[in-house]
Amino acid sequence: MTASTLAAAAAERAQHVRQRADRPSQRRSAEQPGSRATVRAALTGVQIREIGPDEGGTLEFRGHASVYEQAYEMWDMFGPYTEIVSAGAGADSLARADLDVPLVLGHDQMRRLARTTTGTLVLAEDDTGLSVYAPALDPNDYDVAYIAPKLRSGLIDEMSFAFRIESGQWSPDYTEYRINRYDIHRGDVAIVGYGANPYTGASMRKPAAAPTNSRARALLEIALAR
Repeated sequence: MTASTLAAAAAERAQHVRQRADRPSQRRSAEQPGSRATVRAALTGVQIREIGPDEGGTLEFRGHASVYEQAYEMWDMFGPYTEIVSAGAGADSLARADLDVPLVLGHDQMRRLARTTTGTLVLAEDDTGLSVYAPALDPNDYDVAYIAPKLRSGLIDEMSFAFRIESGQWSPDYTEYRINRYDIHRGDVAIVGYGANPYTGASMRKPAAAPTNSRARALLEIALAR
């Protein structure tokens, strides 16, 4: 975005937003109206590790669906602005006993790889942001087999998460919105082609002492939102 475009949008926003605590209207991750309001993270620090037959022949996935305290570009009804997810913004939501969040491909709810309610997905906050841990992905699952080589080759290297903003605040000049609390219950964490936050990413490598068998696939490294 250019400085003039950002300034013009901020001026319009300042005239029409009633208070700084109001959430962005028509929030989206691209200029085109109707675009999804997802936040992406380049997949850095993500791992898919081969687990041998003695452990069930599964794949262990670790990554980040969001990187906190990093500004990224978003759009609302007035134009572009920068957005930041505050450290700890998901603490209350992640502490829910009934937390229901799947790990999916491309925000497609029919392409689930793991889910918190089944004990196959663990979400937590750390010094980087929203961490994602799936301890036992099935390498025979069609979607796992589909995405693993793309992550390994770098064809896919970003993540995103879908959530609801519960509280936040605009900067005094209305050029930046900070998300202070979000709700991810019944949202998702997703491996995507492109998202909104460019700070998460992924790579894949084979561990030095990985066991070899027909079910073992590879090791990924990935790092995330909405």
